[in-house]
Amino acid sequence: MISTYSSAFVNGNEPVAPSRRADDGPDRPIHVDPASATVRFRTTGDSVETVDWDDAAAVLAAPLAPWRTFRWWYGQQHYSGTYWSRTQRDHVIYESRLELARLIYADFDRNVTSIVAQPFLLEAEVDGRWRRHIPDFLLRTPNGPVVVEVKPRRRVSVPTVAYTLSWARQLIEDRGWEYEVWSEPPAVELANLRFLAGYRDERRINKQVLELVRKADLDCLTVGQATAVFRDLPRPLVRAAICHLLWHGMLVTDLDTPLQSTSVLGKGAR
Repeated sequence: MISTYSSAFVNGNEPVAPSRRADDGPDRPIHVDPASATVRFRTTGDSVETVDWDDAAAVLAAPLAPWRTFRWWYGQQHYSGTYWSRTQRDHVIYESRLELARLIYADFDRNVTSIVAQPFLLEAEVDGRWRRHIPDFLLRTPNGPVVVEVKPRRRVSVPTVAYTLSWARQLIEDRGWEYEVWSEPPAVELANLRFLAGYRDERRINKQVLELVRKADLDCLTVGQATAVFRDLPRPLVRAAICHLLWHGMLVTDLDTPLQSTSVLGKGAR
């Protein structure tokens, strides 16, 4: 897992479903023909390219646009939208609240240098049939690309879902890329990150106050004590600066417990 804090990364080193039940018999391994696999992707210039999976590095070099975008309709069961990413300096789409949660975690993770939603269409011959799949996110990191599937925990073991995740995992990991299936994160941790995400954009933070807070030694102080250090400054501006520094890792605190005035601050790695 690449996140700084724990999350809902499931099946860390094991396939989601190493086998599926055949229509007429017992479980059997999934056969993926890598020679048949292709990847199709759309660029920001709205051109569409198709390459063999062996040449999938072209995906990483291209300025990617989402392969598909979300749709709205009355009575839909999921929540779609756009999230302004500090990492991308642009909006990134999501198709559910769970995908939005994963987006926030990726944006918080300083190891992530790029986030693309619905990055490409993967096609291959699997068990003698032509199959296709669009992953939820592609994250670029210094350690290589990470392909992310976001699925509610209750659906990960559904046979049809597990089957798709399994053959996609085989192809992606054979390529040397990391493959991640991500489900519901810890509620308190997610609530803290959602709160801190409101302070992610430095353009919304008072620059003078931010610079003063950045230079101060706040190690081992609580949020309340750190705020009181700057008696002559408006407290809301100081708290906003502290939250901004927490988001960017210049300050750290325990995000497994609710963030409050008694939360103890520490020096971050940045």
